Amino acid sequence: MSDTISTPAKWLAELFGTFWLVFGGCGSAIFAAKVVAADEATSSSIQLGIGFLGVALAFGLTVVTMAYAVGHISGGHFNPAVTLGAAVSGRLPWRDLPGYWVSQVVGGLLAGLALLVIAKGQDGFTAEGNMAANGYGEHSPNGYALGAVILAEVILTAFFLIVILGATDGRAPKGFGPLAIGLSLTLIHLISIPISNTSVNPARSTAVAFFNGNGAPGQLWVFWVAPLIGGLIGGLLYPLLFENGKLAIGAAKEE
Repeated sequence: MSDTISTPAKWLAELFGTFWLVFGGCGSAIFAAKVVAADEATSSSIQLGIGFLGVALAFGLTVVTMAYAVGHISGGHFNPAVTLGAAVSGRLPWRDLPGYWVSQVVGGLLAGLALLVIAKGQDGFTAEGNMAANGYGEHSPNGYALGAVILAEVILTAFFLIVILGATDGRAPKGFGPLAIGLSLTLIHLISIPISNTSVNPARSTAVAFFNGNGAPGQLWVFWVAPLIGGLIGGLLYPLLFENGKLAIGAAKEE
């Protein structure tokens, strides 16, 4: 990353990028996943919502668009697990990690608040259980247990980091990184929305947990611990396997 880019600019890029990820991804789940309209011809209702596929695409598109918009400023993490993996792999100086994390969480919370205010504009809307929160057990979309959710989140976040580090490797095709990363996040959501409502991102989970209530705040720890473990694994594996065993845990490379 060029030294001409100021640290506050990087923080703002991460804040805006995480805001867009939560607003676009969670917003699609809250407002558009299930839209029922009356079919006057048959006196029945029809489903006009975007469903799991649409929500998965929405999350992927938020990353694609913001990675192209501000990735050249901050690296386009928008996710504390990605920032951890980037630091472990030597792509980001460790001193930058706290500022990135704070910016990501604040951006996510602002987006969650904006979604709540908009959602309350609909008569009868109740936030409890309807803010696209992550969960396990009875709060998992399909009732998956804690162990299954942790394993899925760890594996998917680790592979997400491997895709990110590979797509942004200097040897990779130029200009296609955001597409590969966004499509990877889409695939991750297609796999795991039924399992945990898909986190792989502690900032995304934090953004809506407290507005959602219904057990989400008490389960939030899982969606910090599991993605961070996955990010750590991915951040270690890529340089060990594909960069000649090179690690920069002590001091990151300056780009």
